[in-house]
This record gives sequence, structure tokens and C-alpha cells, in this order.
Amino acid sequence: MFLAGEWTHRSQVIEVDDPGTGEIIATVPKGTAEDMEKALNTAIEGKKVAAELTTRQRIDILARSAKLVDDNVEEAAQLIATEGIKTINEARSEASRAAETLRLAAEEARRLTGETINFDQVSGNADRHGYTFRFPLGIIGAITPFNDPMNLVVHKIAPAIAGGNAVILKPATQTPLSALWLTEKLLEAGLPAKVMSTITGSGSEVTPPLLESREVRMITFTGGLETGEKIAKNAGLKKLSMELGSNSPFLVFKDANLDKAAEAAVAGAYGAGGQNCLSVQRIFVHKEVEQSFTEKFIQKAEQLRTGDKKSEETDMGPVISEEEAKSIMTDIENAKEQGAEVLLGGDHKDCFVHPTLLKHVPKNSTLYKDEVFGPVASLHTFSDYEEAIRSANEVNFGLQVGVFTNHLQTAHKAAYDLHVGGVIINDSSDFRVDAMPFGGVKGSGINREGVHNAIMDMTEPRVVSFKIEDDE
Repeated sequence: MFLAGEWTHRSQVIEVDDPGTGEIIATVPKGTAEDMEKALNTAIEGKKVAAELTTRQRIDILARSAKLVDDNVEEAAQLIATEGIKTINEARSEASRAAETLRLAAEEARRLTGETINFDQVSGNADRHGYTFRFPLGIIGAITPFNDPMNLVVHKIAPAIAGGNAVILKPATQTPLSALWLTEKLLEAGLPAKVMSTITGSGSEVTPPLLESREVRMITFTGGLETGEKIAKNAGLKKLSMELGSNSPFLVFKDANLDKAAEAAVAGAYGAGGQNCLSVQRIFVHKEVEQSFTEKFIQKAEQLRTGDKKSEETDMGPVISEEEAKSIMTDIENAKEQGAEVLLGGDHKDCFVHPTLLKHVPKNSTLYKDEVFGPVASLHTFSDYEEAIRSANEVNFGLQVGVFTNHLQTAHKAAYDLHVGGVIINDSSDFRVDAMPFGGVKGSGINREGVHNAIMDMTEPRVVSFKIEDDE
């Protein structure tokens, strides 16, 4: 791990395995609370170094790191696919996106400006003028998940660097290798060593000092709702940015293009093995087109090929662990006991859960009201617009929603009536470009990611006022 400005080993290690094969592929240090304390002490020095980097230096570091990722996309993709749940094609896409996110951060560093203030808008202040500029918070704590082990790291690290901060990264225990690889590239690109630490280990042991430290001025976290609530209770008086998942709805109105809707729903439900905060989980279809949509959905889903992540022909890989696969199967079985009917899949082998679609899933079941991090979707019907919107809104999540309709008024109205962070018209809820504001409402989190929004959160405005005195 990269600790206090140098690469550090420990006698106690954590094994990293390939969830597709069960093979141990690497070990990383099992960091401790003392390691985190050491990282914090170094970050106190590092925040001064980071703040003194000129805009030009920040741009150059981020741009060079983007090129290093671009030049080594295949190496990055192989690493992402080996330690995680993505197919090689999905991994290549993530690696390319990580380079693009670094480029976006370089561009945003250039645009990190203030504004002038008209103090004379208040009587008696004609002799004043001034402006604002943005200054870094200081130390950012970043905690990242397993499902996007490189690009979600970049979404936290790159804006922190662009804003002139030091940053301490705690990557997911299951997928630390992509984060360590990225750390190498940032250092190779010229990032001063004390500006960043990447600490591997168990979150319950490593993160408490990070959360409790008054020197840390922001925690940026992507993960589950339960963990997010614990972080909020323990972090104290500091900024929080948390993306906590969802169980995204997908609305298909009777005027929709059903072929395209079915294709988008299948991709959104089963891409990355359903282990995506944006994955399609609850599908609501107008009752008049339910049968046709269902047939098209199942036909397209049955064409998906699961298996070897490294094969170019594979569409869907495993879930992150056999334990998680069993948990998903428990949710499916519980829903069946409550009256749900399996239309597709509903079984697993080792870490591979087959693409699953259920009908008649009760609203009090886990599959309906909570996030299920796996390739499982449920199908429901609605009679009119009001019922569709009410159903989409009735859970404690609100990240993004896909809406399929060719009726402009329906699309515009839904954009205002859905309680979410993003309304995606005629596409899956699983749509994101890295420049857009990204986040949700209710249990889906607080604040927004996306490079511009993140940099705004990771810096603060300072007001400067000059009172002009006449010389006599």
C-alpha cells in the first residue's frame, strides 16, 4: 500500500481472489488504525504541498496521468476484470472512462475561478469592491466500492487533486489492485508523494480514525445505505458526499418502442452482473403492452452469455463472492415464498447468478423495497400515469429512473414528478457520462458526484473585500 509517501508492506495480508475462478491472485497489506493515523499525519503535511501546487501543475499531473491510463488501457482492463466482476469488454470501457475522468478533472482545474462582488448594491458601500476565490478544504477521505474499482476511485481522487487537496484513499477490500495501480500512475505523472495515501485493509479497522479526525474536512463515500448511515453518525462536523445505491425503476408506457425498451432494460438489469447502483431492478410496464414487452425482454435476456470474464464472447460475469450469491438467492426464495413467480433464471452456480426476472413480487419484499446487488429484476404493471409515478416513488431510494415513452408531454411531466437525481428518457436508468451531476435523494445519498460538482464540494469560497480610502 502507499502510506506516508512510500510503498509499504505488512506481515499480515489480505488475499485478493478472482470471484470467477476462486483463484488467489494477489495479497495486499492488512492495514491498521495505526497505519491510518500515520497517513493522517502525513496528509497534514501533504495538504500544504497540494495547496501550493499551481493550477498549471495540477492540470499537468492530471493530464499526464490520463495519458498513462490511456496508454495502458489493456493492462488496466485485465486488472479490473481479474480482481472484480466485470467482463473484459466492460473492464476496457471502465479503464477508458477513468482516463476521461482524469482529463475532465484537468479541465475543471483550469476553470476553478471566483467572481466579483458588487458591494455597492447596499447603500453606504460605494467605496468597497471585492471578489471571491476558491480554496481547498485540506484533507479529503475517500472510501470506494468494488463494482467500479478504478473509475469510481478517479471520481474521488481526481477532483480532490484538481482542487488542491491532499487525499487518503481506502479502496474496497475485494478490489484494491486497480486503486494501487492508479496510485502508481498518479505518482508517475508527478503527484507529490505526501499528497496521497492508499490504505488497504478492513474498513471496520482502518476507517474510524479517518472518519473521526478533525483534520479531515470531507468524506466522499460510495457504498451501501447502512454503511453510509454509520459514516454520517461518526464523521462529525465535516462535509459528506455519499452515493448509497438504489433499486432503480424503469417505466414503459404503452406508446414506447418496446424493442428498444426491452433491450435497454436487459442491459440495465444485467450489465456488470447487476452490481451497479444504477441497475434496473423494478420494471413497471403499462398493462396493455405487458405481454409483448415481457416476451421481448426474456428473448433478449436468454441470449446473454455468462461465464469466463476474460472471454470476448461473455456478456455477464459473476457476483463478487459466493456468499453474496447465496444472499441474492435467499432474497429470491423469500420472494417466491411470498407469491413471486420466476419468469427467467432464479438459480446460481458458485459466484454466478443467472439473469433473473420475477413477477408478482410483493411490495414488502427485499426485492421490491431494497437494493439487491445482483442480476435480478422484478416485473410489475400499471394502468395509468399516476400509478406508474406513485409506484416508482414509493421506496426509500431515488437515484435514477429510465422512462420509455414517445409522448413528449409524458416525458416532461415525469421529469418533474419522479423523486430522483436523474430521469433518463428512452434509455436505461443505468446511464451516466462522467461530466454530469450524479447522485440521488432519500436513501440514495447526499450531494452530487461528477467532476465539476465534486470540485465545488472539495473547495470553498473565500470573500475578499477592499475598502478604498482617499489619500489626503
